[in-house]
Amino acid sequence: MKILMVNKFLYPNGGSETYIFRTGEELVKMGHEVQYFGMEHAGRIVGNRAESYTSDMDFHGKGAGKLLYPFRIIYSLEARRKIRPVLEDFEPDVVHLNNFNFQLTPSVIYEIRRFERKRRKRVRIIYTAHDYQLVCPNHLLLRPLEYELCDRCVKGSALACIGGRCIHGSLIKSVLGSLEGCLYRGLHTYRKLDCIICPSQFMAERLSASPDLTDRLVVMHNFVDRPSGYQGQKGGYVLYFGRYCREKGVGTLLEVCRRLSDIPFVFAGGGPLECEVEAVGNITNRGFLSGEELAQVISGAAFSVFPSEWYENCPFSVMESQICGTPVLASDLGGTRELIDSGNSGELFRAGDGEELAEKIGKLWNDIKLCERYAQGCERAQERFDSVKEYCGKLLEVYRDA
Repeated sequence: MKILMVNKFLYPNGGSETYIFRTGEELVKMGHEVQYFGMEHAGRIVGNRAESYTSDMDFHGKGAGKLLYPFRIIYSLEARRKIRPVLEDFEPDVVHLNNFNFQLTPSVIYEIRRFERKRRKRVRIIYTAHDYQLVCPNHLLLRPLEYELCDRCVKGSALACIGGRCIHGSLIKSVLGSLEGCLYRGLHTYRKLDCIICPSQFMAERLSASPDLTDRLVVMHNFVDRPSGYQGQKGGYVLYFGRYCREKGVGTLLEVCRRLSDIPFVFAGGGPLECEVEAVGNITNRGFLSGEELAQVISGAAFSVFPSEWYENCPFSVMESQICGTPVLASDLGGTRELIDSGNSGELFRAGDGEELAEKIGKLWNDIKLCERYAQGCERAQERFDSVKEYCGKLLEVYRDA
């Protein structure tokens, strides 16, 4: 089977990139052909035989090229033009879309269907929903200025994004995001997708609010890699790993760390709150880690904390903790609840509630036997998570049945 992976970034940048690289590698091992389409970038590590990519778009940078962004983020003629030679050269059986809005835009969907008609060749379009972009212009279900969880665009019009200045706090960007959302809802563009993979039941419930999406949703939790066995002492610290930013609940966690000054914390990651992380005396900041080095740090923790304050989809870090035998204390929002057997492999707390978070961190830190029992529960929980090989087996079934 020939599979074209489409994603705005073709270099390591976040969870969606981890997803396309790992699934692509495994599909090749299983005997399938995989190529990639997205933006050109100095760090690009995958590509296509036609060597055709869109120009890099940095919404946070400067330059005269940004004057054209208002037009390009709604409908990109360049993306449609650049994907054309890839389709004609590769002739894929499946185009697997991932993050494509704004930088690539849904224009690529129209080009795929044009190619299908021209070649009289059935092409299945699969989309993995890594965020809530199809129903929320800022993709987070979060109004950033008020820092309020929100479903106004899900239940009503995408124009609600304007009132909340939901995209980077900018009125202009929010107007453009709303126009993009209204346009493709009005055109029923997403009916052209054959199947939408939702990594959580929570995601499926939110997307099902759209009549264009509801009959093509499939729930498949993300895969997680199994690390090699950990050798060494366990339980010397409490771990947070991930992005250092407000929506991840790091601000609340830092307040708790200051209060619990006798408990050693290890942070692994990076982001805009890194200076605040460095300023807390009982936090050791390991920076960004990956692979076996990250697995060793996870395995050595008494437990990990996942304090996110937005509707997470299917966070890799929650699964990675349990797969390493490390219990998780996590906030109770979004798809996170589906990954933790509360009372067996970890516990939940009310998102943003620093008092409850501090209480539960103290309880777990001071109860070694409880942590050990939860660690045993993690071993049982591991059976619920697919390896990348198992996941790709299910993915191929989706490709064939779509």
